Amino acid sequence: MEDKKNRNNRKEHVLYLVVPCYNEQEVLPETSKRLREKLADLIGRELISSESRILFVNDGSKDRTWEMIEELHEADPVCQGVKLSRNRGHQNALLGGLMTAKEYADMVISLDADLQDDIDVIDQFVEKYYEGCEIVYGVRSARNTDTFFKRFTAEGFYRLIRLMGGEVVFNHADYRLMSRRALEEMERYQEVNLFLRGIVPMIGFQTGVVTYERHERLAGESKYPLKKMLALAVDGITSLSIKPIRFIVLLGMFIFVCSFAMLAYSLIQHFLGRTSIGWTSLIVSIWAIGGLQLLAIGVIGEYIGKIYLETKRRPRYIIEKVLR
Repeated sequence: MEDKKNRNNRKEHVLYLVVPCYNEQEVLPETSKRLREKLADLIGRELISSESRILFVNDGSKDRTWEMIEELHEADPVCQGVKLSRNRGHQNALLGGLMTAKEYADMVISLDADLQDDIDVIDQFVEKYYEGCEIVYGVRSARNTDTFFKRFTAEGFYRLIRLMGGEVVFNHADYRLMSRRALEEMERYQEVNLFLRGIVPMIGFQTGVVTYERHERLAGESKYPLKKMLALAVDGITSLSIKPIRFIVLLGMFIFVCSFAMLAYSLIQHFLGRTSIGWTSLIVSIWAIGGLQLLAIGVIGEYIGKIYLETKRRPRYIIEKVLR
């Protein structure tokens, strides 16, 4: 067990690299090669145990991703695999991999299969762990490789989450190291609507930060188009905060005050003999208030939907097969 190990005895500590995969057949050969080389280098320098492994998590891929993971495992036992029964999304696939690795590893690093996250800083993650950090965040030092739209929306996303009361690390995605102790505490968070970037900071413990520059994708297309990014943003906001509902209350109070002001204005105009038909202002008011009502119903409905899913207590993922 990790808590019984002395972190000075580095070659006794097992590292697992958890890599969620969804239709990644184009990048898997190069990704597995680079990760094996990195793991071998760390083992050779006695920074980690020779029992360290790479754990690929197949999230219901429709291409040859799982077959390739099986081939990699047969060729080299360092490569292991977890197959989910169906596609459950990146966050659930990542959680499934983390909880599987927790049983065998002292520290786990999660990263994407496209290797846009710089694997050369894995050494720094490990060093932070030996310095006593239970969680180490990989934070982008710059977004020079992003388009203006991607950079604007991504940075706006982090600011919006913080504005809504969520605790997230700016410019950090899911490239992080977590100790077994941190993973055991995270396992106690049982919500179905997962947003790991917001859950991990809630755990506490000593944390560290490693900065890096994000590379271009090795091959294939991004698995996070605008639609999924927006869905992730909504999940993040509604999973971490109830501020949107409070904003609706404040907005309702504001409109209520405005209605009294308009009533007073109308009475004054009436007694001064300046009344007018005012069809334009009437129609605008009806449309504005109607739109705000629909928006309020939509926000409340989003929360009710999440409550509905949470009460069912459905499994967040189902593991069909494990290659060990």
